[in-house]
Amino acid sequence: MALMDAKQYEASLRRLKLKVYMFGKRVENPVDDLIIRPSMNAVAVTYECAHRPEYEDLMTATSHLTGKKINRFTHIHQSVQDLVKKTKMGRLLGSLTGCCFQRCVGMDSLNALSMTTYDIDRKYGTGYYQRFLKYLKYVQENDLTCVGAMTDTKGDRSKAPHEQEDPDMFLHVVKERDDGIVVRGAKDHQTGAVNSHEIIVMPTLTMREPDKDFAVSFAIPADTEGITYIMGRQSCDTRKLEKGNMDRGNLRYGGHEALIIFDDVFVPWERVFMYKEWDFSGQLVEQFASYHRQSYACKVGVGDVLIGASQCIAEYNGVQKAAHIRDKIIEMNHLNETLFSSSIACAAEGHKEPSGTYYVNTLLANVCKQNVTRFPFEIARLAQDIAGGLMGTLPSEADFRSAEVGGWLEKYYRGRSGVSTENRMRMLRLIENITMGSAAVGYLTESMHGAGSPQAQRIMISRQVNMEHKKKLAERLCGIRKDDGPT
Repeated sequence: MALMDAKQYEASLRRLKLKVYMFGKRVENPVDDLIIRPSMNAVAVTYECAHRPEYEDLMTATSHLTGKKINRFTHIHQSVQDLVKKTKMGRLLGSLTGCCFQRCVGMDSLNALSMTTYDIDRKYGTGYYQRFLKYLKYVQENDLTCVGAMTDTKGDRSKAPHEQEDPDMFLHVVKERDDGIVVRGAKDHQTGAVNSHEIIVMPTLTMREPDKDFAVSFAIPADTEGITYIMGRQSCDTRKLEKGNMDRGNLRYGGHEALIIFDDVFVPWERVFMYKEWDFSGQLVEQFASYHRQSYACKVGVGDVLIGASQCIAEYNGVQKAAHIRDKIIEMNHLNETLFSSSIACAAEGHKEPSGTYYVNTLLANVCKQNVTRFPFEIARLAQDIAGGLMGTLPSEADFRSAEVGGWLEKYYRGRSGVSTENRMRMLRLIENITMGSAAVGYLTESMHGAGSPQAQRIMISRQVNMEHKKKLAERLCGIRKDDGPT
C-alpha cells in the first residue's frame, strides 16, 4: 500500500490504541470525537488529494528508495523542483481546508533526519543512516502520518537541560538496555498528534556535552506504551458540540495541538537515529527548522480563503466598490503573495547535500518565516476591518432559528438585496473562525510561534547574511577599497 485513501486513513486511526485526555476525561474514541474529528478530516484531505488527477503532480512523488509512487508527505526531496512543489502543495491544501492539515512537520522531520544521520555516520562510523532508510521505507510503503516532536517544555529557560531542577523538562534517556533505550519527558504544541501513526522525536535546541543524555532522536508508533496525549484548548472549541453548524465557521475542517507525555517509554535500537551525539543536535534543529519555515506556505492557502471571505462579506454588505475596501483587498493579496514568493525563493535556491537530499536556502527560509510572523496578522486585521463589528457580536444560530426572536435577526441582519441573512452570518463566522476562533491557532498562533520564535529566525538571518561581502561592496564604490570590479 504505497498510497492510502481517506477511508483507509480513517480506518488506520481506528486501529490505534491511543491514551488521550481532554477536559479532564479520557477520550475513548478520538476519531469520532466531535472536537477532534475536524482535525482528522483535514489530514484526510492530504490522502484524498493524492488520488485526484488534477493534484497528482503536487501530491505524489516517486520514492528514491523503491521507485514507487508515494505521497509527497513521505518523500525525501530529490531536486529543487521537489522543494518548489512542496511549497505549492502547502498552499493548495491550506486553501482547500482553511486550516492546518498537520502533515508538514513529519515531512520536514524525515528530510532533516535524512541529512543529519548521514553526516553523523560520516564522522563517527555509526549506522544511523541505514536505520533511517529502513524506517523511511516503512513510512513510505504504509503512507504514514508522522508528528515531528521537537518542542520540550523547557522549565527554567535560563538553564541548560542538565541544569534543570527536574530533568524531565527536556526529554532524555533514563536507561540504556541491550535492546534499546528508555526515555522520559514531554513534547509540547504537537500539531496533529492524535491523528498521526508515528512520533519522530528530535532535540529542541543545540546541546553541549553535559547535555548528551538529552541529545536523542528516534521514532516510535503513536500508541506505544507509556505515551499519553493531553489535548490543548482552542478558542470557541466547544461550538463543535452545539446543534447546527453555522457558528463553527469552518464546517468540516480544523486543527489540534497536544502535549505528549513520555513516561519511561522504551525505544528499540533500530528506531534510534541519534544517541548522545550532542555535537549534531544543533544541525538537526537548524535543518528541521529551515524546512519547517519554508512549510509556512500553508498560511498562504489559508490567506487565500480569508481574502476570499473578505471579498464576499464586502459584497454581501454592499461596500465592495468603496475605494478603501478595494485598497484593503489589494493589500491583503500583496502581503499573501509576498509570503508565497519567499517560500518559493528558498525552494528555488535550494541545493543538494552530501546525503543526496535537497535542502532549502536557509537564509531565505528564515526570511520567509519572519514575514509569516507579521503578514498574517495584518491580513487578519484587514479582514476584521472589512467584516465590521458584527463579526464579534453576532448572536448564536440558536437565536437565528428561534421562533421568538429569529425573525428579528432575519430582518435586521440582512445586508445587500439578493443575499440571504444566513449566508451573511455564515461568512462572518468563517472570518471569525480564522482570525479569532479555533482556526486562529493554525493561522495566527502558529504563524507567530511555529518552527521557532521570531527571535530565532532573526538570529539565523544574522548568521546567514554575509556582512563582510556587503561592506566590501560599499567600500569599493566609495574608494576605500581598491576598485577591482567591472569598469
